[in-house]
Amino acid sequence: MQNRPVRLLDEVRNRLRLKHYSLRTEKVYVYWIRRYILENGKTHPRELGGGAVEAFLSKLATKDQVSASTQNQALSALLFLYREVLGIDLPWMENVVRAKQSRRLPVVLSKAQTMLLLSKLSGRDWLAASLLYGAGLRLMEALRLRVKDLNFERNEITVRDGKGGKDRKTVLPFSLKPHLQRQVEQARALHAKDLAEGYGAVSLPFALARKYPRAETDFGWQYVFPASRRGIDPFDGREKRHHIDEKVLQRAVRAAAIQAGLHLPVSPHTLRHCFATHLLESGSDIRTVQELLGHQDVATTQIYTHVLNRGAGGVLSPIDRGV
Repeated sequence: MQNRPVRLLDEVRNRLRLKHYSLRTEKVYVYWIRRYILENGKTHPRELGGGAVEAFLSKLATKDQVSASTQNQALSALLFLYREVLGIDLPWMENVVRAKQSRRLPVVLSKAQTMLLLSKLSGRDWLAASLLYGAGLRLMEALRLRVKDLNFERNEITVRDGKGGKDRKTVLPFSLKPHLQRQVEQARALHAKDLAEGYGAVSLPFALARKYPRAETDFGWQYVFPASRRGIDPFDGREKRHHIDEKVLQRAVRAAAIQAGLHLPVSPHTLRHCFATHLLESGSDIRTVQELLGHQDVATTQIYTHVLNRGAGGVLSPIDRGV
């Protein structure tokens, strides 16, 4: 890739970090912008216009047959490039072929299937997966939990910077309390070892490291599920202790589903779906479930009403009624 586009990608990264975008979003945006540049013969985006963007997005929908969410992801990346980095307002792209948007029902296990799945896990994987089901957490919300976010006195978990950049509180299950306390003590011992070796820092969100210089080594800011090895922080190049990789739990849950004989597309997010559905089945108010899940709109939560036992699975077929 020529020097100009390379410098542009560096500028994109700097602008994303200046605006406090997450590292995951940064990687995704840079990926789509790099792909856009390469598919246009490494031409600088300033020399391209709305027509090139329309053609790129339409190709994703027609030839590559990506989902609507993936196409929107690419669109967001290019809009950020033009508006925030290049200072160019793209014309409204009316000629873009839109990817077909589908509305699929979530995969939900029965309570017995859920407990069977969890029984095939052990140790840290079992505890993290149990939090997804017991507290309705998203995968990264569970892995990004810090020690200070667990309130054992009030039996609450505070989810920081969840989807949409919002904080919320959810339930800390009574049955998981002693296991979480043991996990915290294990994290404390690992942190003490890091400090003794001259390390012990953890990445802090945005500018908190400058505002609170000692916070990065404070135990309260350490991750509940720390990685087994220290790694290099991509933002400042220092060696720090991060949380476990999400792929570890994803692989563990898939393996557990196979061992349990569940012939369904089970993932860690399935456990969050089970949390919502099982609460609604037990009579919990949908608004309460909405708040625990962190949904902005109750319409998002209502999708779980389509998979309740009193839905299709709760109806007695006429062929079963007899004469």
